[in-house]
Amino acid sequence: MTEVEIGRAKRGRRAYGFDDVAVVPSRRTRDPEEVSIAWQIDAYRFDTPFMAAPMDSVVSPATAIQIGKLGGVGVLNLEGLWTRYENPEPLLQEIADLPAGASTKRLQEIYSAPVQPELIFARIKEIRAAGVTVAGALSPQLTAEFHSVAVSAGLDMLVIRGTTVSAEHVSANAEPLNLKQFIYELDIPVVVGGCATYQAALHLMRAGAAGILVGFGGGSTQTTRDVLGIEVPMASAVSDVAAARRDYLDESGGRYVHVVADGAMGISGDITKAIACGADAVMIGSPLARAAEAPGRGFHWGAEAYHASVPRGHRTAVGTVGTLEEILVGPSSSPDGTMNLAGALRRAMGTCGYTELKGFQRVEVTIAT
Repeated sequence: MTEVEIGRAKRGRRAYGFDDVAVVPSRRTRDPEEVSIAWQIDAYRFDTPFMAAPMDSVVSPATAIQIGKLGGVGVLNLEGLWTRYENPEPLLQEIADLPAGASTKRLQEIYSAPVQPELIFARIKEIRAAGVTVAGALSPQLTAEFHSVAVSAGLDMLVIRGTTVSAEHVSANAEPLNLKQFIYELDIPVVVGGCATYQAALHLMRAGAAGILVGFGGGSTQTTRDVLGIEVPMASAVSDVAAARRDYLDESGGRYVHVVADGAMGISGDITKAIACGADAVMIGSPLARAAEAPGRGFHWGAEAYHASVPRGHRTAVGTVGTLEEILVGPSSSPDGTMNLAGALRRAMGTCGYTELKGFQRVEVTIAT
């Protein structure tokens, strides 16, 4: 791709976010009722390609169960409030009631409580008893410590999620997680991220990841670009990682690694664009934080907001637009893309003449800005 000159000593690519691109309809159309948005990763099949982000404002054991029954998968934060406190409801209410200027410091205090392995076990058992796929997320730093208790409780899918995750982390202070060996020895699929470049994605695929989370710095609650200066616009990031998936498929002799867009998708049109750019599925936070059942009570925050020394996010007011069912599968009473995410994706695919997700990855996309 052509680079542009930033200055005499530096050149860079022009990258695009979802706001910069638009999907182009083709000569053929299909009825939305004929469109399948089903997604299968490893042995697990879902009616929709929606993963709920492992954020305490979005996923509790109760909402994980409900999201699973609605055709998606709710990823529980295994280092969150539900595994630090027996009853986090009073704290969730306190977080919602905090004045804006005091939220970061209080979040840091609340999340300083230790993760309790017995609560990890109990929460996973609770979700598993409902008969839905159980997914949980750990940071790279704590994966080795807590994955065993999660797997023993019946975890179906592990998500290793950080601001950015590499297959070659180097540390002088501690032995880093050997991702390739870890995944090889685990009997459940592992989805890893964030990642935003072709080369980093290729390394994670070679390490054995079943899926790659694409994106960092672009979520609605994050200030990573402000604090660290790091961000990769999502349309370009998803497309680059999709190219790595294609090349790794040839390199490995047929092993398909799923691309999961993670972040910068606040409305249904963004989800459509993510799939069009090459994603197999999406991990969404803010759209689901707007649900009446969401634990955040109209507010949304991620792990970056309570980092002990360098917070890179904040508690954001997102409001409430409807129930989880209305947001995920409709019906919608709003014209702004915040409800019936599944219906909007089906209609977009049908309008462009596609009936399944992998085909829709080939749809024409134009630069709209």
